[in-house]
Amino acid sequence: MKSVIVGAAGKGKDQSNARTENRMNQPLLLHIVERLEAFLGKLPATIQKPILHELTPLKELFLQQRAPRFVVTGSNKIALGDFTASIFGSASGTSRHMLFELFRWQTLDVNGRGEIKLLDARGADESAIVKVREELKREPADIFFYVDLGSTKRVARESELTQLSAFLARNDAERAGAKIIGITLGDAIGARGRKEKKQSATDAREKLHTALHDEKELCDRVLDVFDLTPAGDEPESRALVSLLAKNVPNEARVEMIRLSGDREAQREIAQVLVKSTTAICTAVGTQPIPLADLPILTTLQLVMVSGIMYISGRERSLRAATEFIGALGANVGAGMLLREGTRAVLKFFPGWGNLVCGMVAGAGTYGMGRAATAYFLEGASLKDARRTYRTSRKKPDRSLHAPKIDIIKAKK
Repeated sequence: MKSVIVGAAGKGKDQSNARTENRMNQPLLLHIVERLEAFLGKLPATIQKPILHELTPLKELFLQQRAPRFVVTGSNKIALGDFTASIFGSASGTSRHMLFELFRWQTLDVNGRGEIKLLDARGADESAIVKVREELKREPADIFFYVDLGSTKRVARESELTQLSAFLARNDAERAGAKIIGITLGDAIGARGRKEKKQSATDAREKLHTALHDEKELCDRVLDVFDLTPAGDEPESRALVSLLAKNVPNEARVEMIRLSGDREAQREIAQVLVKSTTAICTAVGTQPIPLADLPILTTLQLVMVSGIMYISGRERSLRAATEFIGALGANVGAGMLLREGTRAVLKFFPGWGNLVCGMVAGAGTYGMGRAATAYFLEGASLKDARRTYRTSRKKPDRSLHAPKIDIIKAKK
């Protein structure tokens, strides 16, 4: 994966407009879901608990999302722009020459696909350490990077690791459990042959791995060590970004997966969204409240489709989601007539009637979710997406009940 950290000037206005639209949509979507939670208060307690169980991680993933936050520690002999480009790539030299404010959080746009927050804490003296601690109190980090050049002297490395331990302790006071990723940079620059470069990079990685695990306060926090020298290959940076996506909190995970461009990870998150939304719509649809629950179901379906759009790299838009659902032939008016007609017929069968109505609502939602996933993430044509919608309503995929991605459960 090679992304541009800072886009060209001509794209800046479009990206700014897209981000503005997304910032407007996110509070609106959050408000809608909060209205849904108020609606749940009117439902039986037996229904409330399973719906809230599905709704809470969805709120964290899609509605309370934020940029992932990374602190950079260790050697300051490499520019932050070069370090960032080594992870996320850069098609131009623009990002390498940007001015970064030390010891303060700053936001970087990654090619218009997402944003990250960086705090450069390298080389902090006593006054700067106070600033870093204040920043971590205000916004705790998700991941700490420790940068090592291989040529770093042992005494200097020990001092840097001690400082890293102190920053982790401050961070834990706000959010416990932030992990560490070791990064080696530059060791292979002086090597001549490919074999020599590879061996030099391997030695640097092993040396840093040992140093991190020898520190009692750090050893349990280390996720992995990566070599991202100029001679390093692209799969190394892709593996690093994939690891980041799996280890940031739920509220930062969608943004991380979105900017990674990892289609497999995006499909897994979309699968979670479709599964949970389908379960909620099925539960709501079983309630004997003719017409009153229709706005709830329609809104949930729009939130689901717009969420899948956002995961794919597009901006979240309720209007675009509405247009897509309409293009599938899933007309809201027709759906209402189908469901209410079904209720009218099945009202003579207490219990079973409500159950079937819930299945109708869930099947329609599932079909929309599968069609949106096929179109936005799998590259299917609109014609194929319509076909997916029709077939998925009739035959739900059992794999939805066991999504692969590890979603962090909300604290009770």
